[in-house]
Amino acid sequence: MGFKGKLISLLVIAVGLTVLYMTVGANGNWEYVLPRRGYKIAAIILTGAAIAFSTMVFQTITNNRILTPSIIGLDSLYMLIQTFIIFTFGSLSIVMVNKHLNFAVSVGLMILFAGVFFKLLFKREGSNIYFLLLIGLIFGTLFGSLTTFMQVLIDPNEFLTVQNRMFASFNNVNTDILGASLILMILLTLFFYKDLKYLDVLALGKEHAVNLGVDYDKVVRRLLVVVAILVSIATALVGPITFLGLLVANVAHEFMKTYKHNYLIVGAILISVIALVGGQLLVERVFAFSTPLSVIINFVGGVYFLYLLLKETRKW
Repeated sequence: MGFKGKLISLLVIAVGLTVLYMTVGANGNWEYVLPRRGYKIAAIILTGAAIAFSTMVFQTITNNRILTPSIIGLDSLYMLIQTFIIFTFGSLSIVMVNKHLNFAVSVGLMILFAGVFFKLLFKREGSNIYFLLLIGLIFGTLFGSLTTFMQVLIDPNEFLTVQNRMFASFNNVNTDILGASLILMILLTLFFYKDLKYLDVLALGKEHAVNLGVDYDKVVRRLLVVVAILVSIATALVGPITFLGLLVANVAHEFMKTYKHNYLIVGAILISVIALVGGQLLVERVFAFSTPLSVIINFVGGVYFLYLLLKETRKW
């Protein structure tokens, strides 16, 4: 089967699962069911696309298929921002009540962090993948420790607000920012489109990319901004999902069997939508909401991560 045939197969499965999710158990109550499931399915598709897109780009920049943007602490930074706002201004402050303002502040700070991270890491002479892991783990641990420190000091009622944002949930989607997220993703796609042609070259490594005429620093800086915004969108919509990006990016590589990112990115997005919509369908219709989808994804993703580590170890 060719690349286009594989993408069409994935598209058919994704559309089929979406139609199934929208219609199963409706019992004719379309006016009540369709708007509510419509918002949820829109959030699932946006989240799946954002995570798949950002992970695929991040793995290409770092030239490593077991890394996700979580390694540089972006998820932890989002939780630190939310906890700091509640710790300092309270859960009834305008930054927390106004979801659009909260989203704008979170995205702005994460973009600022991505810029600082770029200067610390990618412009430093002799930097390599081990330095990336070290700095990323340090930032992630620092953000996590500061978040925990503030959480144990705040009022228990305020902590409940923080707790709601700590775990990913597709049953409690932040629908207030769905429109803003969709517009932002369309603008990002237009912004990113001209850099799509560079991803195949960046996958060869920094030296090869520079020798082939790519303005490496400029392109990578732009791509890191895109990754930071996409992670912000996904986390603000449903909460942090650690292993989804790792799972769908690697499955896309195995399924598509190509280095061309225009096929890989579309394939990863469709696989992500299939995993989330199919998973949510199972959670609602088979497990009766007894298990959150994020727990299943993190369990399967964690096992797959161990498999990738063992697979890479055997090569050594």
